[in-house]
Amino acid sequence: MENTMKLVAAALLAGASTLAFTATVQANADGEAVYNQACMACHMTGAAGAPIRGDADAWAPRVEKGIDTLYTHAIEGFNAMPPKGGQMGLSDEEVKAAVDFMVEPVM
Repeated sequence: MENTMKLVAAALLAGASTLAFTATVQANADGEAVYNQACMACHMTGAAGAPIRGDADAWAPRVEKGIDTLYTHAIEGFNAMPPKGGQMGLSDEEVKAAVDFMVEPVM
């Protein structure tokens, strides 16, 4: 019974943190805010081959495919990147704003 209570408590905490994250991102729907909260972990470190913001060489072949393709990949997922970076609470517009923020330095 004690283990069940711990599992329920952990699930409730995880759900609450997800809701808080979603509310925060939606309140600040600009690309930089979304990037900082949902994208930075991979796109700052290059984890799983993610192109790093500002790395023109890494972004060049992606940018050549066009912004609509970048949006589609970010929203639907592509290769190692899950849909919406794993943050399914993000709107398509929030994801697009984050993409715009990431490619802005290399455009």
